[in-house]
Amino acid sequence: MFECMTTTALPPGFWGVAVDVFFTGGAHGARDAACSDEQLAARLRSVQRQRAMDAAEEAELILQLAGRRPATFDPPPGSPGARRTGWAAEVDGAEISEFFVAELSAVLNLGRGTAAVRLRRALTWSEKLPLTFAALAAGQLDERRAQVLADVLEHTPAEVAGQVETALLDEATELSVARLEKRATEELLRLDDAAADERREAAAKNADVRVYPSPTDGRSTLAADLPTDEAVECHDLVDQLARMLKADGDHRPIGALRAHVLSALIRRPADSGLPAVAANVTITADLHALTGASSAPGEVNGLPITAAHLRELLARVGALGLTTPDGGALTYALTGPDGELLATITPAELARLARRGCPHHPDRGSDRSGSGSGSGSSSQPCGCPVLGPPPATTAYTPTARQRSFVVTRDRRCRFPNCGQRVGWTDLDHVTAHACGGPTDCTNLCCLCRSHHRLKTFAPGWQYRLDRNGTLHVTTPSGVTRTTRPPGQRPPDSRPPDTPTRQAGPPPGAPPPADDPPPF
Repeated sequence: MFECMTTTALPPGFWGVAVDVFFTGGAHGARDAACSDEQLAARLRSVQRQRAMDAAEEAELILQLAGRRPATFDPPPGSPGARRTGWAAEVDGAEISEFFVAELSAVLNLGRGTAAVRLRRALTWSEKLPLTFAALAAGQLDERRAQVLADVLEHTPAEVAGQVETALLDEATELSVARLEKRATEELLRLDDAAADERREAAAKNADVRVYPSPTDGRSTLAADLPTDEAVECHDLVDQLARMLKADGDHRPIGALRAHVLSALIRRPADSGLPAVAANVTITADLHALTGASSAPGEVNGLPITAAHLRELLARVGALGLTTPDGGALTYALTGPDGELLATITPAELARLARRGCPHHPDRGSDRSGSGSGSGSSSQPCGCPVLGPPPATTAYTPTARQRSFVVTRDRRCRFPNCGQRVGWTDLDHVTAHACGGPTDCTNLCCLCRSHHRLKTFAPGWQYRLDRNGTLHVTTPSGVTRTTRPPGQRPPDSRPPDTPTRQAGPPPGAPPPADDPPPF
């Protein structure tokens, strides 16, 4: 059963006819046959128009929420936790709390970078491109073209941005996205060279090298943001070296050779004048996958790889036989049925534990129990637990065993949608040490420096850590996001009302001033 309804209610020159299609049943084939090609195409355009209107509404809501998070909420200059000179700002010049982007990312359930882009575009539309904002809200300009104008004119004075907008808005829908971006840039350069310089300076400050997961198993993309001339020079150099390999008889595709050359140049620099360094690579593997008994994937610095790639990689670094690689470390992690981390131990510690056995029953279940002669229960294992999480300490600083346990459990920053690896994170007391929070693994989690500062200094946030390491973060606007340690699965049979340990500060309680993080 289906129905098609046609309406004409849009301004002329933009979309023409909008078609609303109501489906009350039937398969895709029936729906496809229900309307003509023209009606389906019109419906797609109507969906695009609605998407534009939704984007404008989202931007307006972002601005309203941002207006309730003024910069006066942040630590003042010179006080503990204040921003340091030289730190890159996610939103330049706006009188908005630096912690608002983290809240927005949690509310939208997106990464911090994506949330920052949406905030910057909303500010640009509102303050510099009001006609674009109005056209977006009316569905007369699609979201992608409005984004292009905002991105090009973000660092431009409002007066100049308005001139570019006036010159291009009427024909924006007739230009391709790439052509609109080029025309806007050309118009900007014609009107204001200084603005272009400011954009280049801003881009230079935010330049970085990033790693992105690839759709292909076991591969990732390494991307560097460089000045155009440097990027072209680098690519040409890599291309020339790859073609030399091709000429010497290497039969791999030229693209694969370029990737190989780039990797070799970075990992094996010759005559670069740079000091020798060792890469810090953390490999996480399932024991069954190492023997081929399981196809469970592994991780390299948080990026997934296949079990076969995992075995190949560990063989290459000399650790496939569960031996410690040169210059590295090897840690065993014992997990429960749901993937919950129960204990961590090094090979040397495991060997000592096997020799010693139970400290309360040294004559049972250890290598010192002899050949098994004798009688009674003394030859049977006692069943006492000899391995578990490291004990709590009365000190503020976690012990080395606690650090190993928490880092192995968390692997990366635990804030929702943050993937910063543990090499760049702090161990944080979820309930502040000064408020009675113990230095215990059930009260410690990994947070990157940015989110550590957020938790310590931003008002209105709440954090709660369950005993199994599940972290609950609640924003000042009441949105709660939950993160589990990597590899830990939701319990299937646990009753929904099972109580968990309240590890975070009381609702509305400000962070204590005498629980100083290492900022």
